[in-house]
Amino acid sequence: MVSPPTPSGLGPDGEVWWIPALDCATEELEIRQALSDVAGIVELRFQLASHSLLIRADAAALAQAELLLQRLGYPPQRLEGTAASTPRAAPVPWARMLLALLLAAAAEAVNVLVPGSVAQQALVLGLSASAIGLAGLAVYLKGLAALRQGRLNINALMAVAVSGAFLIGHWPEAGMVMALYALAEALEAQAADRARQAIGNLMQLAPELATVELRPGEWARTEVGHVVVGQRLRVEPGERIPLDGVVLSGRSAVNQAPVTGESLPVDKAGGDAVFAGTLNTDGALEIRSTCTAATSTLARIIHAVEEAQASRAPIQRFVDRFAARYTPVVFLLALLVALLSPGLLGLTPLEAVYRALVLLVIACPCALVIATPVTLVSGLTAAARRGIVIKGGLHLEQARNLRVLAFDKTGTLTTGRPRLEAFEVIDSRIPAGQLRQWAASLACRSDHPISRAIAAGLDAERLPVEELSASGGRGLSGLVEGRPLWLASHRWIQELGLDTPELSERIRQQQQRARSVSLLADAQGVLALCGSADPLRPSAARAVERLKHLGLNLVMLSGDNALTAELVGRQAGIERVHSGLLPEQKLELVLALQQEGPTGMVGDGINDAPALAGATVGFAMGAAGSDTAMDTADVVVMDDDPNRLADTILLSRQTWRVLWQNIGLALGIKAAFLLLTLTGSATMWQAVVADMGTSLLVIANGLRLLRQRWA
Repeated sequence: MVSPPTPSGLGPDGEVWWIPALDCATEELEIRQALSDVAGIVELRFQLASHSLLIRADAAALAQAELLLQRLGYPPQRLEGTAASTPRAAPVPWARMLLALLLAAAAEAVNVLVPGSVAQQALVLGLSASAIGLAGLAVYLKGLAALRQGRLNINALMAVAVSGAFLIGHWPEAGMVMALYALAEALEAQAADRARQAIGNLMQLAPELATVELRPGEWARTEVGHVVVGQRLRVEPGERIPLDGVVLSGRSAVNQAPVTGESLPVDKAGGDAVFAGTLNTDGALEIRSTCTAATSTLARIIHAVEEAQASRAPIQRFVDRFAARYTPVVFLLALLVALLSPGLLGLTPLEAVYRALVLLVIACPCALVIATPVTLVSGLTAAARRGIVIKGGLHLEQARNLRVLAFDKTGTLTTGRPRLEAFEVIDSRIPAGQLRQWAASLACRSDHPISRAIAAGLDAERLPVEELSASGGRGLSGLVEGRPLWLASHRWIQELGLDTPELSERIRQQQQRARSVSLLADAQGVLALCGSADPLRPSAARAVERLKHLGLNLVMLSGDNALTAELVGRQAGIERVHSGLLPEQKLELVLALQQEGPTGMVGDGINDAPALAGATVGFAMGAAGSDTAMDTADVVVMDDDPNRLADTILLSRQTWRVLWQNIGLALGIKAAFLLLTLTGSATMWQAVVADMGTSLLVIANGLRLLRQRWA
């Protein structure tokens, strides 16, 4: 029996129902169709891995939906709580299934080998009925519930087909069909669970206990769920880090593969960020927690992938609509075969009924319905294992169609960790030390990479800043020691009317060295110049080459000056460079690029939020630990490697190929057996083996994506 889970990431306006019988996409489709006529339901969100359903609806609709599910044979149980817990799969009754299969085989053997007699027929009947009872009781109960509702699901079809075969005297075949069906259903459920539960393995990476400092010098093992933000934790070599945090003391190499996908451990020391679920390899660390268990980067990754798995891609909705029409059509065809083939084809009534029963087995849409979600879930999980969080099957589909990819410069093609390389005094009437204080005081109040570089590079006292204001793409302003000051871009200085020919020449000299210039100014003029350089990522040129090889047109959109932007573009291998752009201008260019084809945008997820939202697919780079990036982008690259962009597009294209392979395989085998049945060449047990075999084949084909290799 499956133990009920507790819901994950669910709001207070929805109820979570645990439905033990909810195993596969076919049952999800049946429940969706059954509840589609219930007025007042706002949202249905299925989590097949945990056999749960989030339903948002008013009280009357909830009561009606609960009653309807009970009648369908899917009685729900309400759950309470907010923590995530993945239930263990229900144990498969292999012994009972094997016994049913042996009884069915014995019935077939007795029917063939033992001469006909009343005793022989009684024995065959008893063996066959026992096989059906052992393997098919649950199928009959679900099937009868569906028939009472006028719905033709697989359980209803199998109940009718097996009952029909039994009534016309095909006892051994009826027993064998039910035994094979039950066995195949169990194998299919286990295979599908492998795809759905693959991401669940990430949940087990975060330890349940943490070593927490209760008071100075006193440590204790505590449940991770009880640790609050700001507590001091100790992580020994070989232990997994329990929560996101900042290193307070110690040095070690940390394997961050579960979060960022990086293949090599990363050195960590004081001040460095670490993530829950990553492995501390060779040195003791003391860290300060920066989140709770429910809000760690690992928890957000898992939640994002769960949400993606619960979403329905366009191809999945198309397949579901097709399957909903396919089954009634084949059922009607079976009825016509039973009624008309004696007159048209010269069959006996029993032969006609038998062919109709074989058609009922073929009418099962399981392989077709399960082909899409298993493939998409496998693709989403394969990406997550590489540190790529794709927030829905829609975005996984769309990535393959991209024709243009626009890059922000800072933090994507460059490291995003610029260094202050020049500080020049422009107005010598003010002491250099005081200018450094003013610049550092303004810079330390911003999270922009250039501001952080200036603050880190100026060893000066931080002074209070009043009336601080940030202007996107321009800089900062505020009162320092009562004096209005600006730490601004050249563009803003020009708008303020403070530019001079001498200043422009100094700026040009800095830009020729690929430095970004920030200017400290007051109301009278520019006081000092800060030149910062942001080196190109080592992997940027290779990533650009791969993307070009995939047929994408690449563009760089930068807020930096033209000289610096064009130099970085040449180093990376990008010819089309637009510079000096404000965030809203980047959005305008992304919308214009859409005229050339579907356009992706790559940014840091913070300053580029408008452009990311305007793109067909928005990619956020280096997003580990960034809530904003997780919220704004369609695809979140947890590490800093731009090669993950090509990986995403390759995975998207491979997923699409596998999807259509599976759909073609499912429909092709159905069509072949339809013809064989109409010509009298197919038997019921062959149809069951073919149908369930097809389901297993499409699942296995979809699971290949979990072993995807990227060049």
